[in-house]
Amino acid sequence: MPTIVFASPKGGVGKSTAAILLATELVSHGAGVTVIDADPNKPLSQWAGRPGKPDALTVIASTSEDTIIDTIERAATQTAFVIVDLEGTASMMVGYAMSRADLVIIPAQGSHLDASEAAKAIKLVRAQERAFARTIRYAILFTRTSAAIRPRTFQSIEAEFMKNEVPMLDAQLHEREAFRAIFSFGGTLAGLDPSQVTNIQAAIANARAFASEVVAMLKGSQAAAEPLSAPIAAPATAAEEVA
Repeated sequence: MPTIVFASPKGGVGKSTAAILLATELVSHGAGVTVIDADPNKPLSQWAGRPGKPDALTVIASTSEDTIIDTIERAATQTAFVIVDLEGTASMMVGYAMSRADLVIIPAQGSHLDASEAAKAIKLVRAQERAFARTIRYAILFTRTSAAIRPRTFQSIEAEFMKNEVPMLDAQLHEREAFRAIFSFGGTLAGLDPSQVTNIQAAIANARAFASEVVAMLKGSQAAAEPLSAPIAAPATAAEEVA
């Protein structure tokens, strides 16, 4: 079953947020999902300890460099999707997890520092491709962007990635209160209280567009992702470093 790995050598880029949004969106459309929380800070395990975790979503909090491959392979026999949230370093565990990925998603904010760190993650993907003699698909996911404004810095980073033929997801995760709120209150976006959190429906639509594109990539689709519809069935090139 497909394994999606979230990786970046830089902390604070939204790996855990993207991972839980994808996981809960897949579950809401009928898929079983295992999330492996390999971040030392255990943000997803803390989320799972709050009320509202869907029954079809399993969070594994205990893994290590020695066990990560076995953990991924075992989870892949039990649920339709496996999602791995990695630590914010370039470690052996990160490399081992990438080696089992069907898709590596590299979150990055719209800064040149993040672009540089994303390039390091791409180099690590390429190293695992050589080490394990297999192609590993990857894509940049821009996070904490504005739905209304595209700063020049962000546009220049996009242009640089395009120039170097770095794959980028069309969907971006915008800066949204609801994305932060699920870590405070637990549960899913749909379960948030509108009296406490604003623009929940916009956040749901954003997360759904992201999940739809990920599913389309896993299916090998070259077309734009269609909106998700229940249920979801599990679906049966290396870039140069950004200067």
